[in-house]
Amino acid sequence: MAETLRIEYDSMGAIEVPANVLWGAQTQRSLKNFAISKDLIPLEIIHALALIKKASAIVNSKLGVLDNYRGDLIIEAASAIADGIHDDQFPLRVWQTGSGTQTNMNVNEVISNLTSQATGHALGSHQPVHPNDHVNRSQSTNDSFPSAIHIAAALAIKEQLLPELELLVKAMDDKSKAWQKIVKIGRTHLQDAVPLTLGQEASAWRDQISLAQKRIEISLLELYQLPIGGTALGTGLSAPPLFDKKATKELAILTGLPLCSARNKFALMASHDGLVNAMAHIRMLAIVLLKIVNDIRFLGCGPRAGISELLLPENEPGSSIMPGKVNPTQCEAMAMVCTQIMGLDSAVAMAGAGGHLQMNSYKPLIGFNLLHSIELIHDACRNCRIHLINGIEPNRPQIQRNLEGSLMLVTALAPKIGYEKASQIAQHAHKKNLTLRQAAIELGHISESDFDLIVDPASMANLNSEN
Repeated sequence: MAETLRIEYDSMGAIEVPANVLWGAQTQRSLKNFAISKDLIPLEIIHALALIKKASAIVNSKLGVLDNYRGDLIIEAASAIADGIHDDQFPLRVWQTGSGTQTNMNVNEVISNLTSQATGHALGSHQPVHPNDHVNRSQSTNDSFPSAIHIAAALAIKEQLLPELELLVKAMDDKSKAWQKIVKIGRTHLQDAVPLTLGQEASAWRDQISLAQKRIEISLLELYQLPIGGTALGTGLSAPPLFDKKATKELAILTGLPLCSARNKFALMASHDGLVNAMAHIRMLAIVLLKIVNDIRFLGCGPRAGISELLLPENEPGSSIMPGKVNPTQCEAMAMVCTQIMGLDSAVAMAGAGGHLQMNSYKPLIGFNLLHSIELIHDACRNCRIHLINGIEPNRPQIQRNLEGSLMLVTALAPKIGYEKASQIAQHAHKKNLTLRQAAIELGHISESDFDLIVDPASMANLNSEN
């Protein structure tokens, strides 16, 4: 059956729109002109834009530039959108105009049509609320769209990512404490080194994540600053006095975030350094996590022909041809997520540098990559914590064998007998397949009693140090 259509109008004239949808002419033009991939503008941005429309209607009504009747209708419609009731009415792709104008108009048009429905007017009539004159009053895409990205990213970081990182740090701390007295051999350059404890090794992972978490928290300070009220360029043209501060105050109430009006709106509209900075700290977290999961899969490699000092949870079969094989799949999933985020960050960095004069026309890309990265790293951290970190156990017999067989315990002898004699002991032990103790006695460089007193792995690992 042929789709039922209605006619909508914008400044370019008439266009056919599906009869049952809530969007209008400009959204339909964008659907036609930017049918690129299936990447849609994140709903988090849509919901944040709806909050901006709600806050703007509240302030516009109070300042007398919008009548209360229309203001209340906009507030009701915008609230429904922010609550996710009309998510299927926002079909536009990321790959559109670089300002996000069509998405801003998508929200404006849906609000306008919701008010038409509520008051018995025809869809597309722009009655009693016009998408530009009323919904978009005192705003421009150039200040509202980046403000929406700031809000969406800040909410995702504060409410989702940071709480999960707290749990991950706690899981690592639990392992560090449980493994505090397990002395093992360290490795530098992937070669045997001096001893440390498994708890000390895990404490490094814990604190790397904790520091990355703190960096991300600091990046929020820039995201809390909004350019709303700057309108087209930052001058505030077409916005009444104090609109910026009052609208930001309303948004702070609506979101629970400590939002503030940007002191220099020109800076936040011509460039998006705060968003680029937040993305860079998400990338730094990815760098940290990639290093950690690589460490874990090195230490877990085996079970018989590798290091095999960690026993990783066995979550699923690892091979379609090799029976009984189990792979470090959570490490691999996290590694792919981290690698993807590094690529997304590179795109955001290039986009941040790509603005011209008073406009950065990469806004949808920046918002999409940042929010997608937050989602990816949040989900990967949660899965890694539940299906990997919580279930890791030390392989104590293997750890002890590796420790006892290491030649680098000879390092403890160097202050007593000198570097050259200690090196001779290590080389002699390796060539003759002897223990360090046997080699030291054969070469006559130290007595048995002195060797036993000095070469103490627990003491070398500074076992009683706090992690």
